[in-house]
Amino acid sequence: MNNRNRLTIYILIGLALGIVVGYIANINLADPKGFADTMSLVTTLFLRLIKMIIAPLVFATLVVGIAKMGDAKEVGRIGVKALGWFIIASVISLSLGLILVNLFRPGDAMAALGNLPPVGADSGIVTSGLTLKEFITHLVPSSIVDGMAKNEILQIVVFSLFFGTAAAAVGARATPMIDAIDGVAHVMLKLTGYVMNFAPIAVFAAVAGIIAKSGLGVLSTYGIFMGEFYLGIALLWVILILIGMVFLGPRVLRLIVELREPTLLAFSTASSEAAFPKTLEGLERFGVKNRLAAFVLPIGYSFNLDGSMMYCTFATVFIAQAYGIELPLSTQLMMMLVLMLTSKGMAGVPRASLVVIAATLGQFNIPEAGLLLLLGIDHFLDMARSATNVIGNGIATAVVAKWENDLEEPVKDVAVSPLR
Repeated sequence: MNNRNRLTIYILIGLALGIVVGYIANINLADPKGFADTMSLVTTLFLRLIKMIIAPLVFATLVVGIAKMGDAKEVGRIGVKALGWFIIASVISLSLGLILVNLFRPGDAMAALGNLPPVGADSGIVTSGLTLKEFITHLVPSSIVDGMAKNEILQIVVFSLFFGTAAAAVGARATPMIDAIDGVAHVMLKLTGYVMNFAPIAVFAAVAGIIAKSGLGVLSTYGIFMGEFYLGIALLWVILILIGMVFLGPRVLRLIVELREPTLLAFSTASSEAAFPKTLEGLERFGVKNRLAAFVLPIGYSFNLDGSMMYCTFATVFIAQAYGIELPLSTQLMMMLVLMLTSKGMAGVPRASLVVIAATLGQFNIPEAGLLLLLGIDHFLDMARSATNVIGNGIATAVVAKWENDLEEPVKDVAVSPLR
């Protein structure tokens, strides 16, 4: 059994044990919230270790990749193709959420139960920084050190694009620096392997903590809503895989196998960021050159959050239904366009989907208090969203590589090399 399969099995074991221990803690401990808080420390530590890696990893791999391309036109061409795919995937995700929430109408069942939060209740979700002006100015870092300190992936990508292009233009004089940055990339990938050894413990703590705090009862209370949302996620997976198959053929199934570990990690920790380094490795094993994967994948983390976008339309209309607000088709389509914009660049914001939804509710006169209906189960929903984001970005990157005629044969368990 190789190390990747062993880690996957350990993560699954951690997931199962977390459910059991969390349930026992919930029904037996006098203060299950205290237990949950203790478990959250373990999860937080792991996620901070991951975040510690992301900024230097994205910068190093992207700069080396662009410098190796050596052609600004090639960078621009790949960027346009990636953004084109991201827009199409966004429309599909948002539309699917809109169709399913109108078909299932889960908000009607919540309205029938009563006990809705008062319209004026405060959800506690801060919605600042979602205007078009804020989004555009947020793209360019005022200081790359500040952008890296805050793990602002989009800002790191923008700086790396300029830096890598400039390094390529300088030519031979920049070669020693590029070699040094390439060494940083190798070191960060090695460090990723060390950090991932803690993943099963982090998964156990994350699941045990949330089950201890919320109990399995919250799953039964919102069972219908969660079931319908997870069905929607499954349909989105099928659609993305089928579209991927159009371009990649049956080989797309091999890609899903390569991404099983980062997908499981994202699902267990409810964090797409936690899966970023392993997703990069999986794409290279699939045959995507690292210089291309290191360029497309970070952009996808800001522009291609498929699971999160589907949830935005699904949850927004659900809240409107719960409060008896009927939204005409024209309003729902306008809402979808608004979400297309406000959902971009939100990867670095904690509980980003809730922030986007809160901003959208206010624009369409839907009670923001409705978010309180979702806070108790948001972690379980975020697990599905995060896993879907990994799959969506993995397929997107592989398809762009195919369009560029830059997709090689799968690599069998070799060290990841940012030079390719």
